[in-house]
Amino acid sequence: MTVTRFAPSPTGRLHLGHAFSAIRAHDFARERGGTFLLRIEDIDGTRSRPEHVETILRDLEWLGLGWDGEIVFQSQRLNLYEAALERLRAAGLLYPCFCTRADIAASASAPHRPEGALYPGTCRGIEAPDLTRPHCWRIDMKAHTTVADSLTFEDSARGIVFADPASHGDVVLARKDAPASYHLAVTIDDAAQGVTDIVRGEDLFTATYVHRLLQALLDLPVPLYHHHALLTGPDGQRLAKRHNAPTLATLREAGEDGRALADALRRGELPIGFETGKA
Repeated sequence: MTVTRFAPSPTGRLHLGHAFSAIRAHDFARERGGTFLLRIEDIDGTRSRPEHVETILRDLEWLGLGWDGEIVFQSQRLNLYEAALERLRAAGLLYPCFCTRADIAASASAPHRPEGALYPGTCRGIEAPDLTRPHCWRIDMKAHTTVADSLTFEDSARGIVFADPASHGDVVLARKDAPASYHLAVTIDDAAQGVTDIVRGEDLFTATYVHRLLQALLDLPVPLYHHHALLTGPDGQRLAKRHNAPTLATLREAGEDGRALADALRRGELPIGFETGKA
């Protein structure tokens, strides 16, 4: 049976981009007689807010999107993430990192990408690290070379894709201020919830490289992936909370018809000033 999910973070209000992705995941499951799940990714304790959870639920109902079963909250699943971290630590695949973002940005050997500097491995190999100091846990990409050579996944637009997790560097799997990173939590949860098809934005396509590695290391099933185009605003930038994208709550409170908006998005009709980017 087909199982999809929508997994927003309650760190702000949903915008049109979220609506577009939620509709795609919802309809993908419904058209196949499957299950559509709702998961709240609320492990960022410094930014997650209960009021945003309530707004998310109201927005989805306003759009006419119904979910199946109980809502899952990541904050109630911390034991699963810790168990995965312990397994990876026991296999010698993780190491503690004490670097700050400023330390990483200042490293001359760290090539810069749009999402920030690639971690240069400064803390890799430190003997007897002082774990009483604030630290995160990173995966050692050099320790899995035999696994990485055979990592593939299927994307509906691209076919069979060879994953390149090393291109992300030694990514964080447990943050200093959170018990798990997005990469670890989303991989564990998708497997635990039996998600068969992951429908999400094109901006997360290369993140699949890391998720595919974790699936291999933790013996988890590999779902099918469907990365869709992103919505962009009048300035050409993709819609995002940090860019102050117009929220669904604002439209709802202004008296807009949510179901009509959802149907328009299904037809590819966007409000004036918005466009669909390339997938």
